[in-house]
Amino acid sequence: MKITQIELFEVEIPPIPPIAKYSPKIFDLTICKVHTDEGLVGLGEAHGKSSVFTEQAAAYSGQDPLSLDPFDHPDPFQCALLDIAGQAAGIPLYRFFGEKVRDQVPVSYWSRPMEPHETAAEAEVGARLGFSCHKLKARPWNIVETVKLMKLAAGPDYTVGIDPNQKFRLVHIAARLAQELEPFGTVANFENPMLKKHLDWFRLLREKTHIPIALHANSPEEVLNAIKAESIDYVNLSGSALEIKKAAAIAEAADVPCWVQLGGLCLGVKAAYSVHLQATIANATLPCDELPFIRVADVLDEGLGLENGHFNVPQKPGLGVTLDMEVVEKYRVG
Repeated sequence: MKITQIELFEVEIPPIPPIAKYSPKIFDLTICKVHTDEGLVGLGEAHGKSSVFTEQAAAYSGQDPLSLDPFDHPDPFQCALLDIAGQAAGIPLYRFFGEKVRDQVPVSYWSRPMEPHETAAEAEVGARLGFSCHKLKARPWNIVETVKLMKLAAGPDYTVGIDPNQKFRLVHIAARLAQELEPFGTVANFENPMLKKHLDWFRLLREKTHIPIALHANSPEEVLNAIKAESIDYVNLSGSALEIKKAAAIAEAADVPCWVQLGGLCLGVKAAYSVHLQATIANATLPCDELPFIRVADVLDEGLGLENGHFNVPQKPGLGVTLDMEVVEKYRVG
């Protein structure tokens, strides 16, 4: 088998209107299609303009995709090579990561910082769509009012994951906000509430609130250090697929649940890759942060269903999803 062509599609799909009001564009994203002489086509996705990947793509011409170790290559090519290998072997992509432990992967609804009444309106939408958790980019000056209105709009069973991107900054601020938020009973976690370099502050905050404290970690080493410091209840995992797998194993050994953010504000191809990975991580029990549904269109025609706040794990060989080329071409910018 030989690689005959690699197509790159830089795609810019606008966010849904409530998010577009504040962020008309979210990231440069590129999808690739790796074609082979046997008719197999592998899909991948990565952050960055298509021009970033042009030179790399040319180097694959004429190579046998099955002779390459996918994990030695960056996205979008890593996922595409795994997709081809899975199709050739007749197995779903998750088989390359280990035993499948779930058929569905939970996911959070998502909002960027907005006015409290706007976020509450989005919580009502999320609950209506079947989500049970709402990942919220939070700010200290209005988070209490926001959670109050969200509970009124979406009900007491709709939980909120609060991610202030370290903007609560200091222990006394985070502790005061936690004290005000605890009575609502809907806060699922505080993620990166304070400056990440102060794990001792995270540990101190854990002693002052019943709200679980989470760290957004980008490497296995970060997870190990946080566990040693007894500073977290949960962990959000980013990095490469193998880094996430290793970091999750460290967390599992310490009985720390995790969730995954391989692509985040990505398109459906990267979300599908993440879902295959999460299907094999036993302690990835918390709603993930793969968010293709916050855009006005989906690049996938089939394969990654979203039902009641859960992605279905694709079962067809390889990545198991199909590109909607009409959508890709409609929103193509490079």
